[in-house]
Amino acid sequence: MTEPDMTEPDATALAAMIRRGDLTAVEAVDDAIARAEWLQPQLNFLTTALFEQARERAKTADLSGPFAGVPYLLKDMYDYAGSVTGWGSRLSRLTPPAAAHAPQVDALEAAGLIIIGKTALGEMGYLPTTEPIAFGPTRNPWNLEHSSGGSSGGSAAAVAAGVVPMADAADGGGSIRIPASACGLFGLKPSRGALIGNQTPAAGFDVTTEHCLARTVRDSAALFAAMERKDSTSPVGHVTGPTNRRLRIGYLQDSLSGHAPDPEVAAGVAAAAALLEKLGHLIVPTTLPLDGPGFLAEFTKVFTASALDVVQLITAITGTAPDDSVLEPLTLAFAAFAGSLPAGSLDAARANLTAAAGPYERWFTDLDVILSPVLLQPPVPIGYITGELDLPTVTERLSGYLSWTPLSNAVGAPAMSVPLHWSSDGLPIGIQFASKVGDERTLFELAYELEEAQPWTDRRPPLVA
Repeated sequence: MTEPDMTEPDATALAAMIRRGDLTAVEAVDDAIARAEWLQPQLNFLTTALFEQARERAKTADLSGPFAGVPYLLKDMYDYAGSVTGWGSRLSRLTPPAAAHAPQVDALEAAGLIIIGKTALGEMGYLPTTEPIAFGPTRNPWNLEHSSGGSSGGSAAAVAAGVVPMADAADGGGSIRIPASACGLFGLKPSRGALIGNQTPAAGFDVTTEHCLARTVRDSAALFAAMERKDSTSPVGHVTGPTNRRLRIGYLQDSLSGHAPDPEVAAGVAAAAALLEKLGHLIVPTTLPLDGPGFLAEFTKVFTASALDVVQLITAITGTAPDDSVLEPLTLAFAAFAGSLPAGSLDAARANLTAAAGPYERWFTDLDVILSPVLLQPPVPIGYITGELDLPTVTERLSGYLSWTPLSNAVGAPAMSVPLHWSSDGLPIGIQFASKVGDERTLFELAYELEEAQPWTDRRPPLVA
């Protein structure tokens, strides 16, 4: 397995230390809890502490899993028995604790991970920032006045600051890749259905997949292998390093929204292309295989429909439509937008997004990977995109910030953010690589190669444990 340069152990190294007896699982968990307690007041990444449960589990941890004894954080949109699932919302005040673990939690624990708490997300995971009214903003350890990304911003902040070596994340429109980009981490969104429990029923359309945010490629690849569905017809398996295969890489510069990237972002992608050429890969200019603004309009219809589902569910249970004391103004505005769509519009949008898989797959007839930015800008300031703003303001700001990531969600394909660039003022800028459905192997192998060629694991933020 590729051994990255690092002064602090990643999850793979930490598990090996525990197996050798260099430290116990209890000591590893206690260390992580101490870091969490110190950093929480500064970063606000934690919604629920599960410290005592973690300590008890560490005493009897099964050391057979690949990550046995390694502390881990779970995104607060998945059920952990005995704990309320918050979804970044004040709605959690009305919901009882979960009666059982979600399937992926059982699988994570079978891999040996010890969950020490749950991490913040924006309400229902709708935004590319993590600043819910319910819990307040999660801050970026690279600069506390900037967003950690979203919606998996709590996990990203915790990993970047060194609380845990990797943490849970989920991506329904970029929510693994965006916080990875904002916090200088590696984050791969898997193909639809690739991993255990990676469909989110509440989404109403299968665009969300779960995986992790990590400092090293090998941690992400090993957890992917541990979580891969056993009934997979084309398993990826455990990818352990780069290969000598040279790729045809499409260099995509036009965005789905039609906006040009910030010069700092454009410089990062150009530098990545130059690095890839130096490594012997062929860089080929390419264009989008579909109408970008039209695609985003259809994706918005489908994405906001889940807000309408939430409003209707609350109304059915309580007999009263929720107001802004229960849900954020933007969530209510999303629901109103979805409710205003003409009859049949949502079904047509889903059909159009499903049909996008055809031109997307044909894109890879002569290409292996697509290179693009993750975001149009470096991490935005706290308060720039929040659920308290009105819909026109958020729509305008989103169109100038988020562009490339939703395409892989709609077609169910894998994509990753690789931390290859930093802005002139020290903020991380991730570079996106996308491949065809089921081709995580190519992405992992390329990521290993990039990690060796331009190491990032020892580049740590100012606020780090």
